Amino acid sequence: MSPTRFEEIIDDLASRLTLAVRADASLRVPNLFEAAVRTTLSELLLAKGVKAQLSSRPQVFPDIVYEQFGIEVKFTDSDSWRIIANSVFEGSRDPNVKYIYLLFGKVGGTPDVRWNRYEDCVMHVRTSHVPRFEVEIGAQQPLFAKLGISYEDFRNLSIPEKMVHIRNYARSRLKPGDRLWWLEDTPESAQQHSLNLEVRLYMGLEQEEKRKLRAEAALLCPWVVKPSRSKKKYDDAAMYLLTYRGVLCPQ
Repeated sequence: MSPTRFEEIIDDLASRLTLAVRADASLRVPNLFEAAVRTTLSELLLAKGVKAQLSSRPQVFPDIVYEQFGIEVKFTDSDSWRIIANSVFEGSRDPNVKYIYLLFGKVGGTPDVRWNRYEDCVMHVRTSHVPRFEVEIGAQQPLFAKLGISYEDFRNLSIPEKMVHIRNYARSRLKPGDRLWWLEDTPESAQQHSLNLEVRLYMGLEQEEKRKLRAEAALLCPWVVKPSRSKKKYDDAAMYLLTYRGVLCPQ
């Protein structure tokens, strides 16, 4: 099946699902909506003379796979076409999928279902714990246009190569005083700099450990020696101690 023909099917799929979620309130929950996507897509393919077995594996990207085509299903009960998507590393991507489409069910406000090519919907990277794409139906400027690379080329990069683009993008959006403490080359190194559940208070540490931590912070954040009236002179040192050492220094 050609991409053009499959896109005609997705367009029909979105139209039918829009009518369905408006008429049947029971479909306005994520699992039942995705089940309706599968059922309706199977019916549309069968009408085209294709008896399809739609593959579905938990934690695999995208959600629905048919031959070389994939559909990532998103759902929101808010009145917005924007939502967090998968990791930029796409470690769980189905290797057989060449074309990916986003099918988005929005039931906040007037229920509606829309679709677009996945790469045209990716419009931002959320740099929390592990960087994740943010997608939006009707995105004004797709992320990959900002990065200066196509989605196809980006997805075939190694993790360190991807992180070059992600760091540059994140830095371009920094506000004064913001830092990219944890945004390293790999997800593993990022995890080393995420907050520990057992954060320790600086005041309760032994004097020797306090001196060591002060020395580290001073070397990495030398602006702590700015004049006493300088604003935020200790902010970066405090962030270093918290994100790298799990030590909270409230004073």
